[in-house]
Amino acid sequence: MSDAFTVLWTHDTCRALRRAGRVGERPPVAFSGVHSSLPAWSGARGGDEVYALHVNRCVVFVVSRMRVIDMERRDCCGTAPATWQDPAFPGHGDWSMLGAGGCGAVPVHVDATPVRFDTPIPGNLLAGLTWRNRRGQTRGLKHVVDGRLERSASLQAFYRLTPESAGELAEVVGTTVRTVA
Repeated sequence: MSDAFTVLWTHDTCRALRRAGRVGERPPVAFSGVHSSLPAWSGARGGDEVYALHVNRCVVFVVSRMRVIDMERRDCCGTAPATWQDPAFPGHGDWSMLGAGGCGAVPVHVDATPVRFDTPIPGNLLAGLTWRNRRGQTRGLKHVVDGRLERSASLQAFYRLTPESAGELAEVVGTTVRTVA
Protein backbone atom coordinates (compact mmCIF):
# COMPACT_ATOMS: atom_id res chain seq x y z
CA MET A 1 0.00 0.00 0.00
CA SER A 2 1.38 3.41 -0.92
CA ASP A 3 1.65 6.33 1.45
CA ALA A 4 1.16 10.07 0.99
CA PHE A 5 3.32 12.85 2.35
CA THR A 6 3.48 16.63 2.41
CA VAL A 7 6.50 18.81 1.77
CA LEU A 8 6.57 22.58 2.20
CA TRP A 9 8.04 24.61 -0.65
CA THR A 10 9.38 27.93 0.60
CA HIS A 11 8.69 31.40 -0.77
CA ASP A 12 12.16 31.35 -2.37
CA THR A 13 11.44 28.06 -4.13
CA CYS A 14 8.05 29.21 -5.39
CA ARG A 15 9.41 32.59 -6.46
CA ALA A 16 12.14 30.79 -8.44
CA LEU A 17 9.53 28.54 -10.08
CA ARG A 18 7.56 31.59 -11.19
CA ARG A 19 10.64 33.49 -12.38
CA ALA A 20 11.80 30.50 -14.43
CA GLY A 21 8.38 30.19 -16.08
CA ARG A 22 7.66 26.74 -14.61
CA VAL A 23 4.03 27.48 -13.67
CA GLY A 24 1.83 25.09 -15.66
CA GLU A 25 4.70 22.65 -16.25
CA ARG A 26 5.09 19.21 -14.67
CA PRO A 27 8.29 18.77 -12.66
CA PRO A 28 10.08 15.54 -13.60
CA VAL A 29 12.20 15.63 -10.47
CA ALA A 30 12.42 17.01 -6.94
CA PHE A 31 15.32 16.70 -4.52
CA SER A 32 15.77 15.16 -1.10
CA GLY A 33 18.66 15.97 1.18
CA VAL A 34 20.51 15.02 4.33
CA HIS A 35 20.88 18.59 5.58
CA SER A 36 18.21 20.91 6.97
CA SER A 37 18.54 23.03 3.80
CA LEU A 38 16.42 20.40 2.00
CA PRO A 39 13.57 18.22 3.16
CA ALA A 40 14.64 14.60 3.57
CA TRP A 41 12.11 12.45 1.76
CA SER A 42 12.73 9.68 4.27
CA GLY A 43 10.18 6.94 4.18
CA ALA A 44 9.04 7.70 0.62
CA ARG A 45 9.13 4.85 -1.85
CA GLY A 46 8.11 4.32 -5.45
CA GLY A 47 4.36 4.79 -5.86
CA ASP A 48 3.99 7.13 -2.88
CA GLU A 49 2.37 10.52 -3.40
CA VAL A 50 3.83 13.79 -2.18
CA TYR A 51 1.83 17.00 -1.97
CA ALA A 52 4.03 20.06 -2.39
CA LEU A 53 2.47 22.81 -0.27
CA HIS A 54 3.05 26.55 -0.13
CA VAL A 55 1.80 29.03 2.45
CA ASN A 56 1.01 32.54 1.27
CA ARG A 57 -0.74 35.08 3.49
CA CYS A 58 -1.95 32.36 5.88
CA VAL A 59 -3.53 30.30 3.07
CA VAL A 60 -2.09 26.87 2.27
CA PHE A 61 -1.94 25.95 -1.41
CA VAL A 62 -1.26 22.60 -3.08
CA VAL A 63 1.39 23.49 -5.67
CA SER A 64 1.79 20.01 -7.16
CA ARG A 65 0.95 16.39 -6.44
CA MET A 66 3.90 14.16 -7.24
CA ARG A 67 3.96 10.38 -7.48
CA VAL A 68 7.43 9.03 -6.67
CA ILE A 69 8.94 6.95 -9.46
CA ASP A 70 12.38 6.35 -7.95
CA MET A 71 15.16 7.97 -5.94
CA GLU A 72 18.18 7.09 -8.05
CA ARG A 73 20.57 9.03 -10.23
CA ARG A 74 19.80 8.24 -13.87
CA ASP A 75 21.14 9.32 -17.25
CA CYS A 76 18.62 12.19 -17.30
CA CYS A 77 20.37 13.71 -14.27
CA GLY A 78 23.52 14.40 -16.29
CA THR A 79 27.14 13.76 -15.44
CA ALA A 80 27.99 13.59 -11.75
CA PRO A 81 30.09 16.58 -10.66
CA ALA A 82 33.87 16.18 -10.83
CA THR A 83 34.50 19.15 -8.52
CA TRP A 84 32.48 21.04 -5.92
CA GLN A 85 32.03 23.87 -8.45
CA ASP A 86 30.24 21.70 -11.01
CA PRO A 87 26.43 21.54 -11.02
CA ALA A 88 25.18 18.48 -9.15
CA PHE A 89 22.42 17.59 -11.64
CA PRO A 90 23.05 19.39 -14.96
CA GLY A 91 20.35 17.37 -16.70
CA HIS A 92 17.74 18.88 -14.40
CA GLY A 93 18.96 22.47 -14.54
CA ASP A 94 15.45 23.71 -15.39
CA TRP A 95 14.24 22.38 -12.03
CA SER A 96 17.32 23.09 -9.91
CA MET A 97 15.29 25.47 -7.70
CA LEU A 98 13.68 22.36 -6.16
CA GLY A 99 16.94 21.65 -4.35
CA ALA A 100 19.54 20.38 -6.82
CA GLY A 101 22.26 22.41 -5.12
CA GLY A 102 21.34 21.36 -1.59
CA CYS A 103 23.77 19.59 0.69
CA GLY A 104 23.67 15.87 -0.09
CA ALA A 105 20.89 16.32 -2.67
CA VAL A 106 19.41 13.14 -4.12
CA PRO A 107 17.11 13.19 -7.16
CA VAL A 108 13.55 12.02 -6.67
CA HIS A 109 12.03 11.29 -10.08
CA VAL A 110 8.32 12.00 -10.06
CA ASP A 111 5.20 11.95 -12.17
CA ALA A 112 3.60 15.25 -11.17
CA THR A 113 0.65 17.50 -11.76
CA PRO A 114 1.49 20.91 -13.23
CA VAL A 115 2.90 23.54 -10.87
CA ARG A 116 0.16 25.98 -9.91
CA PHE A 117 -0.51 28.49 -7.17
CA ASP A 118 -4.30 28.67 -7.28
CA THR A 119 -5.36 25.51 -5.44
CA PRO A 120 -6.02 26.49 -1.82
CA ILE A 121 -6.82 23.94 0.82
CA PRO A 122 -10.21 24.99 2.23
CA GLY A 123 -9.97 26.30 5.79
CA ASN A 124 -12.35 23.70 7.22
CA LEU A 125 -10.25 20.93 5.66
CA LEU A 126 -6.98 22.51 6.80
CA ALA A 127 -8.03 22.38 10.43
CA GLY A 128 -8.82 18.65 10.14
CA LEU A 129 -5.72 17.43 8.28
CA THR A 130 -3.72 14.84 10.20
CA TRP A 131 -0.30 13.26 9.88
CA ARG A 132 1.05 10.09 11.47
CA ASN A 133 4.52 9.06 12.50
CA ARG A 134 6.04 5.59 12.16
CA ARG A 135 4.71 4.60 15.57
CA GLY A 136 1.17 5.36 14.44
CA GLN A 137 0.72 8.51 16.53
CA THR A 138 -1.29 11.21 14.77
CA ARG A 139 -1.19 14.98 14.99
CA GLY A 140 -2.89 17.90 13.33
CA LEU A 141 -1.66 21.31 12.32
CA LYS A 142 -0.87 23.83 15.00
CA HIS A 143 -1.73 27.52 14.65
CA VAL A 144 -4.85 27.16 12.48
CA VAL A 145 -7.16 30.04 13.36
CA ASP A 146 -10.45 30.53 11.54
CA GLY A 147 -9.29 28.31 8.66
CA ARG A 148 -6.02 30.20 8.23
CA LEU A 149 -2.52 28.99 9.08
CA GLU A 150 -0.96 31.65 11.30
CA ARG A 151 2.46 29.93 11.49
CA SER A 152 3.86 27.31 9.13
CA ALA A 153 6.33 25.64 11.54
CA SER A 154 4.22 22.47 11.81
CA LEU A 155 4.46 21.99 8.02
CA GLN A 156 8.21 22.57 7.66
CA ALA A 157 9.41 19.04 7.05
CA PHE A 158 8.47 15.90 5.15
CA TYR A 159 5.45 14.38 6.90
CA ARG A 160 3.33 11.26 6.28
CA LEU A 161 -0.39 11.94 5.95
CA THR A 162 -3.05 9.72 7.43
CA PRO A 163 -4.99 7.85 4.71
CA GLU A 164 -8.09 9.97 5.38
CA SER A 165 -6.21 13.25 4.94
CA ALA A 166 -4.45 11.93 1.84
CA GLY A 167 -7.86 11.20 0.34
CA GLU A 168 -9.11 14.68 1.19
CA LEU A 169 -6.10 16.33 -0.46
CA ALA A 170 -6.52 14.07 -3.49
CA GLU A 171 -10.09 15.36 -3.79
CA VAL A 172 -8.92 18.98 -3.61
CA VAL A 173 -6.35 18.39 -6.37
CA GLY A 174 -8.72 16.22 -8.43
CA THR A 175 -11.51 18.77 -8.29
CA THR A 176 -9.21 21.57 -9.36
CA VAL A 177 -7.72 19.54 -12.22
CA ARG A 178 -11.20 18.70 -13.53
CA THR A 179 -12.45 22.31 -13.40
CA VAL A 180 -9.37 23.66 -15.20
CA ALA A 181 -9.21 21.04 -17.94
